[in-house]
Amino acid sequence: MKALLEELSRHHFPNPPATSEQIDAFERRVGWRLDPDLRAFYSHCDGAALFRRRPDADYRFLSLAEIRRARVAIRGKDDDSRGPASMYTICDLQDGDYILVDVGQQEHDRYPIIDGWHEAWPDPEYCKPIAGSFSAFLERALRSGGNWFWLEQRGA
Repeated sequence: MKALLEELSRHHFPNPPATSEQIDAFERRVGWRLDPDLRAFYSHCDGAALFRRRPDADYRFLSLAEIRRARVAIRGKDDDSRGPASMYTICDLQDGDYILVDVGQQEHDRYPIIDGWHEAWPDPEYCKPIAGSFSAFLERALRSGGNWFWLEQRGA
């Protein structure tokens, strides 16, 4: 993560870091703990834009204050009929789509990263895992040249 975060700071548009108090308050608000990748990211920057500054950035990593349940962000209601409670937004793609973290699963102490395609949400046939961890997602995003690398996976 360290090299990825250094690259992010050199070539992209990070926000100032979240304080430990902000991280603690976030974890109390949502009821889950940041995994090591997400904790490193938010300790380094409380959100960021890749490739272009806001508001034009296609990759806009949300600040802790902006993270919310995917079913609220995508379908407007915190109800089980609107999608699983374990999925949270972490990156706004500026077209109604999001990159999500599934806090209901972990592998090697990392949460998987999910495609939050709003047209198909919450159908798991279309809203599939796209990276096994935030660091794996961030690495591919930084190498993407601004393209959404996972779209090939869903045939777009």
